[in-house]
Amino acid sequence: MKRFVYTILLMWLCLTTQTAMGQVSALTTDSLTICQLLDEARHQPRTTNFPLFFARQFLGRPYVAHTLEINDQEQLVVNTRQLDCTTLVENVTALTLCAYRHLYTWRDYLNALVAMRYRNGRIDTYTSRIHYFTEWITANTAAGIVTEQQAPEPPFSAVQQVSVSFMSEHPDSYKALRQHPEYVPGIRAMEQRVSGQSFRYIPKRLTGNVALMRKAVNDGDIIAITCNKKGLDIAHLGFAVWRNGQLHLLNASQLHKKVVEEPMTLYQYLQKHPSHTGVRIIRINK
Repeated sequence: MKRFVYTILLMWLCLTTQTAMGQVSALTTDSLTICQLLDEARHQPRTTNFPLFFARQFLGRPYVAHTLEINDQEQLVVNTRQLDCTTLVENVTALTLCAYRHLYTWRDYLNALVAMRYRNGRIDTYTSRIHYFTEWITANTAAGIVTEQQAPEPPFSAVQQVSVSFMSEHPDSYKALRQHPEYVPGIRAMEQRVSGQSFRYIPKRLTGNVALMRKAVNDGDIIAITCNKKGLDIAHLGFAVWRNGQLHLLNASQLHKKVVEEPMTLYQYLQKHPSHTGVRIIRINK
């Protein structure tokens, strides 16, 4: 009975805060899930690895792409029921930031999500959302949210020269760009700003070297998989998990159709994808 009353109280808190927040697209189950997770985090030891703690709460959730593309007008979308690799990383990062900062309300989580998903933390049109993960890294590094690891060398012995153009060259692949071709010039301008930057990464041939990887990658780090596909910078995202002395990937998997900790090692995973060239490593700041 006490648990039922507590659940109703959490639901009321979530709903009232959601109304005050304004343009938020979420179901009651999403707000309740977030409130429950934050409440659980409140009672965890401060030594808890919060990125992995939260990421593992989503294991088994279905993989569904394009869950942010549901509204004509850009709104903050929260969907904890269905995840792709990017929304898994964003949800976990927002929850982790709240836990690190001792912030435990639905509004706190929404503020964290807006700050990392939108350029300068402001929701405007579709073009105000950060679409390429390189920009996500640089914007959230500038905001003090994350830090990209680019040392030691080795294993950070390769350099990615970023050149992105996929969205403006394939507007028919994006619902918002099909419906609003006037957005394409803004997307192209953003791509030009992002392109030309250089970042050190770990080439995939070195990801099987456990001694080197131990020096570079911690449990719960964000793993951004680099690729050689024309116009793209990052092919896939997930979280680092050290298990039995080997590095694995916790991710929203299109292959498994759900959020999983990959049974194969990260090295084995990368070898199965010829277009994958290596990994960039991003750490959420405490």
